Amino acid sequence: MQIRTEFPYETTREDIRVPLPDGTRLYARVWRPVTDEPVPVLLEYLPYRLSDWTAPRDWQRHPWYAGHGYASVRVDVRGHGNSEGLPGDEYSATELADGVAVVEWLAAQPWSTGKVGMFGISWGGFNSLQIAALAPEPLKAIVTVCSADDRYDNDVHYMGGSLLAVDMHAWASTMLAFVSRPPDPQFVGDSWRDMWLRRLESVDPFIHTWLHHQTRDAYWQHGSVCEDYSAVKAAVLAVGGWHDPYRDTVLRLVEHLPGPAKGLIGPWSHQYPDRGLPPGPAIGFLQETLRWWDHWLKGAEAPAAGAPSDGAPSDGAPSDGAPSDGSTDARAGAGAGVGAGAGADAGAGGARGGGVMDEPALRAWISESHPPATVYEELPGRWVGAREWPSPQVTPVTYHFGGDPRPVRSPQQTGLDAGRFFPFGNDADLPPDQRDEDAKSVCFEFEVPERLEILGRARVTLRLALDTPRGQAIARLCDVAPDGSSTLVTRGVLNLSARHGRDRIEPWQPGTTQDVTFELNGIGHAFPAGHRIRLAVSSAYWPWIWPQPGSEEGFTLDPTGSSLELPVWTGDAGEPPYVCDEPEQSEPLGVIQPETLEEPRPERLVVRDVARGTWRLEVDPRYGGTRVYPDGLEFSEDALETYEIDERDPLSARTHSDWSIRLHRPELGWDARVETHSTITCDADDFLTSNEVICREGNEVVFHRTWEKRIPRTAG
Repeated sequence: MQIRTEFPYETTREDIRVPLPDGTRLYARVWRPVTDEPVPVLLEYLPYRLSDWTAPRDWQRHPWYAGHGYASVRVDVRGHGNSEGLPGDEYSATELADGVAVVEWLAAQPWSTGKVGMFGISWGGFNSLQIAALAPEPLKAIVTVCSADDRYDNDVHYMGGSLLAVDMHAWASTMLAFVSRPPDPQFVGDSWRDMWLRRLESVDPFIHTWLHHQTRDAYWQHGSVCEDYSAVKAAVLAVGGWHDPYRDTVLRLVEHLPGPAKGLIGPWSHQYPDRGLPPGPAIGFLQETLRWWDHWLKGAEAPAAGAPSDGAPSDGAPSDGAPSDGSTDARAGAGAGVGAGAGADAGAGGARGGGVMDEPALRAWISESHPPATVYEELPGRWVGAREWPSPQVTPVTYHFGGDPRPVRSPQQTGLDAGRFFPFGNDADLPPDQRDEDAKSVCFEFEVPERLEILGRARVTLRLALDTPRGQAIARLCDVAPDGSSTLVTRGVLNLSARHGRDRIEPWQPGTTQDVTFELNGIGHAFPAGHRIRLAVSSAYWPWIWPQPGSEEGFTLDPTGSSLELPVWTGDAGEPPYVCDEPEQSEPLGVIQPETLEEPRPERLVVRDVARGTWRLEVDPRYGGTRVYPDGLEFSEDALETYEIDERDPLSARTHSDWSIRLHRPELGWDARVETHSTITCDADDFLTSNEVICREGNEVVFHRTWEKRIPRTAG
């Protein structure tokens, strides 16, 4: 990782408030190049608190973009962080309308050329894509990282029509804690407490809404770009990682967007590709995106922005939408004012976008075979390029099953070795050796006589007989080495009542045999000669998938008529290799993470009660722990998720989450704490949810509320 302290432009930073049409003001932080000429604007728009939670990440990239000739702006969503207003559901119509208003306001500023780009990862990647579908005129291009075009079937709520127990619960409980955090008096003054209490009175746990919509109805269609790809007018660079659950969106966007679109999928987890978190290798992602911005926001032949000039420091205090010329973050730049016609390069500040659209439609990493492990610093592999997607260089190859009908009755704890739904680069994120999971499944194997590379989405067809109206089928594709170790390559899920569409519920007629077909998540992987391809089929996958009533009966799989189709990559002829720059970022914020005397608890711990036949998975998500910021803020958070099940009883499934957050400014005497507790259980007819929020100022409880809901099980 190269840390840049010198840029083509000196930069300024200030916090401002962006006015919305209804009078609400959103808190924003703006980094700008010191120049007398207007510049294009880049926007990252999130609910995750720019003054603390994302601040370390923000400082890695926003000053870097500003140093290369862009106004780079980070805005907190309404009702979050230090923004005014009340919080709402994720990607609400209000959030998106606010985002459009922010884009238009930024385009109208005197320091703006009127051209805006949006970027973001996860939530910010989602709303970048969704705001692009609303097509505000100034929005010319976006970079959407680890996001989804389908809010129902490619988000944290449902998978293959099945309820995602692991992240439906975990993310709902996380957001309950996040939305309950107070504004910071350092930035909003004495009004912080009244703002906090108004927010808390408006809170309703997301889980209530999400469980009330168990099929792909109008609620999920809102914000799902796959409903109308033609609505997106901006140019789209879609980025994902093979260890991120959203990676299939990259493939679909490149295939379906009618306008300019490029895709990039690496070996990464749910992270920006320059951060160097496992698995790598990391790339010079900021340089890669700068080429994109220069092409779409400056024009490949456009001269560089005006020569930088010196700026006078200011205190960086928030203003009401009228930025000052001052700086709390001036950075002297070498090579200032170098234009495109003067040999500009990645560090020269000129327009360097020529050739971006001549490159492959999809650049993807194909991982070499590797032994199973829960973390890899770097994965072996190589980059390939597809000029179009779907690619004629991908050939479907079908493997037919053989043998007699076989019962599939997986114990309910099957899936404990699935790994984390959202890998973040932690030590226990990825799936361990799959042999234990394979033993609980019905497996079919195919020899690999010569090297075989796959790129895209595999597909399975299963001929199934059920004696119950409900059930689920889970398929895992594994790479089996000569020593017997089994590495998970990819997987897919189908709720059998969604076999004819995610928007409907069609119970299985007991006693009948039917063929079902579904895709596995996309992947790039090489099977070496002498290995075996294993397709493992199970009827349970806890805690990823919430089990159906009666699913302990499983199903019977008839190999006759069942098959696996692999997308075999046959490309590379004449395609030059993709050469990545080394990762580069701006100077870090300087957050300190204090050492503690306590022994850290395991990231993932499985506890088995042998006599009772029960299993418990304990997960520490390790989002950030305790950190101290340069401005004196002490921020600490702790979370623990538990998932319990009886190996014989699908109705025993239970999830629970505890969160605690503390924000402390000793110099102000400010001490705010948030505590939440969330649980989901079930019976044959309903989900039962329990949520509790307790907020304190010092030792005084200022808010305490519980919610108890019984929500009918329909598709779930």
